[in-house]
Amino acid sequence: MKNFNEPLIIILLGKSGSGKGTQAELLGDKFGLEYIGSGDLLRVRSKKEDFIGKRIADILAKGELIPTPAILKLWLDRVEEIKNKDGFKGVVMDGNPRKILEAYLIDEALEWYGWNKNVKVILVDISDKEAIWRLTKRRVCVACKEIIPFAGKFKDIEKCPKCGGELIQRNDDTVESAKNRLAWFKKDVQPIINYYRKTGRLIRVNGEGLIEDIFKNILEAIN
Repeated sequence: MKNFNEPLIIILLGKSGSGKGTQAELLGDKFGLEYIGSGDLLRVRSKKEDFIGKRIADILAKGELIPTPAILKLWLDRVEEIKNKDGFKGVVMDGNPRKILEAYLIDEALEWYGWNKNVKVILVDISDKEAIWRLTKRRVCVACKEIIPFAGKFKDIEKCPKCGGELIQRNDDTVESAKNRLAWFKKDVQPIINYYRKTGRLIRVNGEGLIEDIFKNILEAIN
């Protein structure tokens, strides 16, 4: 990996079930990057007993999308929390942007913070068939809600690797819900992919294969 004066910003895109969350964790460990995941931010914020927390919890329970102003506020709060940490090296983002407007706003925010010189946008690409298969097979931890992908070494584990909790399949991980997620991806995320491609920043990596091989391909693409 080259030495950069600017913080390394990695934006991971991909269909539900693509394994981008797993790759985000690996990249964070490899380069010492801070993690910004929209799912984690929303789950934490939904636990607060105030208006915003209750609204987020209600929307999440319905499986609906959190409005852009709310998720952007959480994202910026997280940036303010981490940007002055000792040894700050950069950020890996998972789950953002979710709409084309958010891609524009994140670009502006990165420029505002002076983080726009070393941005890598990685599309972890899998087929619709593969996405449906993975989504209907994956599991979630009862205790900490960690999502366990149905891939590689994770196929054989019996307990949550983070807290040791029981793993179950989610009731909403059905073929129908998987198809709904894919429809949302094509409607809202595909324009984002097109935008990053047109601006020359999109790096496509085949997301079908062993986790280790996909990670190796991402590292080669970043270099």
